Amino acid sequence: MKIDCCLCFVVRLSVKKRGAEKPAKQPAKKGKAAAKDPNKPKRPASAFFVFMEEFRKTYKEKHPNNKSVAAVGKAGGDKWKSMSEAEKAPFVSRAEKRKTEYNKNIEAYNKRIE
Repeated sequence: MKIDCCLCFVVRLSVKKRGAEKPAKQPAKKGKAAAKDPNKPKRPASAFFVFMEEFRKTYKEKHPNNKSVAAVGKAGGDKWKSMSEAEKAPFVSRAEKRKTEYNKNIEAYNKRIE
């Protein structure tokens, strides 16, 4: 009698395992992204990126053999963090000028689209 019960148990397990098989997942279909307008103005650089434009030039002059982009970024980030607000001020003002110019350009662009 025990053998019969064990067999029932084994049969139930095998049936559960077979039934538990999940169908293969199909990869999600990616919709087509909206085409980007090449005439749309690009967003302005932040104060840090304005600083990095200048910093890259000076870093390349001091380290001409360095080919690592990561090293330049790390050194620039460390320098930016160590700068005071007064030292950052010229870069912040340039970034603000770029932002106001961008806002004018984007308004003109939006008027053209409408």
